[in-house]
Amino acid sequence: MPDDLDLRKVRYFVAVAEELSFIRAAERLHIAQPVLTRQIKVLERELGVELFTRSTRGTRLTPAGAEFLDEARAVLRSATAAQRRVRQTARGGSELTIGFMPGILPTATVRALRERFPELRVEVVRTCWDDQTEMVLDGRIDASFVRFPIDPRGLTVIPLYTEPRVVVLPAGHPLADRERVGLADLALLDLLQEPDAVPEWRDASAALRAGGRRVESRPLRGRTVEEKLELVAGERGIVILPESTARFYTRPDVTHRPVDGLTPHQVALAYEAHRGSPELCAIEEIVREQYPGGR
Repeated sequence: MPDDLDLRKVRYFVAVAEELSFIRAAERLHIAQPVLTRQIKVLERELGVELFTRSTRGTRLTPAGAEFLDEARAVLRSATAAQRRVRQTARGGSELTIGFMPGILPTATVRALRERFPELRVEVVRTCWDDQTEMVLDGRIDASFVRFPIDPRGLTVIPLYTEPRVVVLPAGHPLADRERVGLADLALLDLLQEPDAVPEWRDASAALRAGGRRVESRPLRGRTVEEKLELVAGERGIVILPESTARFYTRPDVTHRPVDGLTPHQVALAYEAHRGSPELCAIEEIVREQYPGGR
């Protein structure tokens, strides 16, 4: 990789890689397509590799391009994070932002941090499954209480505790009459979240398909917990949630039940791996004291 890698060209590359179309990428970037094409060719010469293959069937990433995409995104996140922190320093004052996922209460940690640093302004931000680690890596938040599964690359991750996961059902569903349900009971139902987030359901459903049972797949997904619960209430499918999240979002038209065969859910604290500050060190010390059984 060249020492003077141009961030602008990296942004151009990421746009084309995500759109897999020079036309759409140029529109997204608000530049002319010929300009974008030239800049990508320059980047390929600088790297000494071909990043895309272009044919009548469309634009595709080469193996080298696919490998570079993850690195390029990381470079852009790091640059964005550095810009945010420099601007924050220039504004003066000491500020730290802590993220948290639904059902997790950061109150005690925030209170303990303020006791150690009375002049520190601590903000809290609610995150989602899709952005809980991205917001740490791009500098929008400094540390975050995250829910697994996550991609740990670029992060320091401190496991804190585990909790049961439950299935959320429409209140009138036949399974709602049971005290507990099994994975086999759920494998034929529509999962309103990414199957890889619930590998036990994914594997049980795949086993039924392999055994000749017809399992229809509906790509309907909710992004936030609120959207997921609304879909469940509308009898569009089910979701698997940590128990604390399900209890936090109590509503009369849905209910939750324990599921036999689900592994416990992991909660952790995460912050950017290469960062070090007295405040971040203090957060790590605090959560280790508050959750001594984390490791």
